[in-house]
Amino acid sequence: MAATHVLLFFHLLGAVGFFAGAAVAGTSQLAAMRRERPSEVYALLRLAPVGVALVGVGALLTLGFGIALAEHEGLGFSPTWIQAALGLWVASMALGGYGGRTARQARHLAARLAAENDAPSAELNALLAAPIPLAASYLSGAMLLAILALMVWKPG
Repeated sequence: MAATHVLLFFHLLGAVGFFAGAAVAGTSQLAAMRRERPSEVYALLRLAPVGVALVGVGALLTLGFGIALAEHEGLGFSPTWIQAALGLWVASMALGGYGGRTARQARHLAARLAAENDAPSAELNALLAAPIPLAASYLSGAMLLAILALMVWKPG
């Protein structure tokens, strides 16, 4: 029983890190979209790598300890809800990574523009609001919520 509690604790700790990191990265980008000056955009987007690091650590903890917990409980990969959660985990990571690349490019551009003249830039605004990467990031977040629902309700 103690092993189950330890595995569950680290699995949940990873989930908290995963969600917190996604919230930090997403919120910093959304806040940056509302700014005009590249220096302000850069100041906000400098927080995104912290969020990305939390996502990475959280993702590894949830995956590693989640698999260990499922094995410890004798579930393995058989239940459909576990298979669905793993598929959503992979898709969420891929979409989040894709969406985050544009934010990273925007952060680098904002740093350069802030150092040059700190004037508003249409190119920077376009990067921040690029619809396909932004949609990928939103979809990644929705997948995290779907994973949470699967973990809580364990359908089937």
